[in-house]
Formats: sequence, structure tokens, C-alpha cells
Amino acid sequence: MNQEAHNENELRLLFWETTAGCNLECVHCRRLDVAQQLMQSDMQTERALQFVRELASFAKPILVLSGGEPLFRPDIFQIATEAKSNGLAVALATNGTLIDEHMAGRIVDAGIRRVSISIDGADETTHDDFRRQPGSLAAALRGFKNLKRLGMSMQINCTITRHNVHQTEKLYAMALELGADALHLFMLVPVGCGVQIAESNTLPAAEYERVLHWLYDKSQLRQMHVKATCAPHYFRVVRQRAVADGIRVEPGHGHGKPRHDMAAMTKGCLAGSAICFVSHTGEVFPCGYLPLSAGNVTKQHIRDIWGQSELFAKLRDPDQLEGKCGCCEFKRICLGCRARAYYADGNYMAEEPFCVYEPKKLRNEKPSVS
Repeated sequence: MNQEAHNENELRLLFWETTAGCNLECVHCRRLDVAQQLMQSDMQTERALQFVRELASFAKPILVLSGGEPLFRPDIFQIATEAKSNGLAVALATNGTLIDEHMAGRIVDAGIRRVSISIDGADETTHDDFRRQPGSLAAALRGFKNLKRLGMSMQINCTITRHNVHQTEKLYAMALELGADALHLFMLVPVGCGVQIAESNTLPAAEYERVLHWLYDKSQLRQMHVKATCAPHYFRVVRQRAVADGIRVEPGHGHGKPRHDMAAMTKGCLAGSAICFVSHTGEVFPCGYLPLSAGNVTKQHIRDIWGQSELFAKLRDPDQLEGKCGCCEFKRICLGCRARAYYADGNYMAEEPFCVYEPKKLRNEKPSVS
């Protein structure tokens, strides 16, 4: 492998489901088996620390400690400290409801660089119904403010579905008022509990496209960093709009405030090429929404899984994309969501099912009407 290819497939973000335990039961959760307690199948402390050292020995990605609810783990700060001492930047993805003033102090003291808190509605009814716990929005906002007062870099994650798409402006205003550094909008991927609400809650492709253009417009205000997650065709939208506006878009540069290394703009679907997801049992997936295992870190070194997986090798090759993704002129910066393709027909290299764009090649091949 040449150096250019090696750099292109550098592991830059690793999401680790440190536990499947959680105090909420969100309707869109990627898991079906969430329990309101720690799971016996979670990696034990010593094995978890060993995994951190193995990861740091071959790459220096941003390590995102997620769950479930990562704060369920009594050793989560030991894990974060170990990661930091081995040269890894550490972020925490949490629902925020457990972060009182004492917990906020522990998070800061552990050297965690950014915390993302999930907020899925601009009012209590919308958020709490989605999270299946009354008072969860108020608790999440308290947690956010407790961390913000201590100077933590804060990010809001929001899954956009039919239940809250009408609140995008209010959610954006809420993020600004709270002083968030970043707002990341997630588009629903039908996996886990998300399968059960896919038909009723997934945005139609045209509405999906409208939200992506709205997000681009917000990015141009440069009030905070905004990003579409699990929405790779946003990168096609960015380039289309930038060309129309006469703006030059450089790879690796984000919108909004000056670039933060946890929010750099690169390309669309990064599953298996720049990111991966490690489950609470050690299984390594291309992302948290594509349930195909490339190996297990309790049995193999993460370096070997990342470098030798046939699954990852296929995902890294845009020329293996099928359907309209395969002939799209934007395929190398978008790639389509591989998880949604897999959900649609079991083929993770098939075309993205929630994209309205018609590639030039297909338009040119249509017979003319005289």
C-alpha cells in the first residue's frame, strides 16, 4: 500500500460502545437489548484498558466513549485517563441526564475534550416522548449547562425524523442560546429500535434534501459548527451550492467557527475508511449502524482488523458502489449511506435509497423526447 492510500484510510474516529446499559429507552436506539444496568458482556476494566493501549499503539484517532450511557460505567474516567495518557483525544457521547455538578467536574478532570449531548426536540413533549422518560430534556439541559460552566467544548446531537423536523429552526436557536460549539444533525438509520419506527418516522427523500440545504444555509452564517451525520449526500449538496455561490470548498475544512479537530469536513460515508465502531462486546463494525462485523478486539489486535478486513477494503473502494451511486459523479465525496443501503435490500454496496439526485450519466442516457 502506498503512502497516499495509507493516509486516505487512516483511522481518525473510533466510536466505542463502552456499555449497552442505559437509563433511557429511546425509540430510535441502535440497540434492541438495552438494559437499565451494566451488562455482563461489557468489556471488563483490564481488557478495556488493554484495548485502549492497543489502539494508541498503531493510530491516534479521536476516541468517542459512547453507549448505551457511558456514565453507567464506574471505570469510565479510568478509561478516559488511560486514553489521554496514551496520546488519544477523548470525547464523550452521553444523554446528559446523569451530569450533576460533581459529575461535570469529574468529566473535566478526566481530560475529556468534548462532550456531545443528544437533544431530540425543542420542547419537553417532543424530546421526552422520543426518549421515553419524562423530565429527560430538563435533565439533559442541566447536564449541558453544568459542563458549559466549567469550560467544556459542547456539542448537541439531534436525530431528525418526522416527529421533530418542523423544529429545526428552534433546535438551531436552542443550540445557539446554550452556547454550543457544534450542532450535528443525524438522519435516521433503520437499525435496532429504529427499524420499528422507520416507516412512520423516516423523512421522505425530498424532505431529506430540503433539510440538507437548510443546513448548508445555516453553515454559511458561521455562528457555530454544523454538520450532517449519516447524511453523506450533504457533501454533494455543499459542492453544488458552493459552485452556485462561487465559493471554493477545500477538503478537510468545516463550516462555521474556525476548524475544530473534532469537526473537520472530509467526505460523506466514512464507514470502514476513516471511522469504525466497537461494540460493548468488542465486535468491530464499519459504523454503529451497519451490523457487519470485521472482527473482535478481544480476539484480534485492532491494527490487524483495521488493516486486513475484507469488509473494510470493499467499503474503501468507491468503484464497487452499485446502482446510481456507482455511476454518480459525486460518488468519491459522498458514497451514499452504506447502512441505509444494507437496510433496504441487504446489499451494503447498493445505491443510497434516500437520495433524490440523478447522476449526469443517467440523465444523459435517457432518450430525448421530440
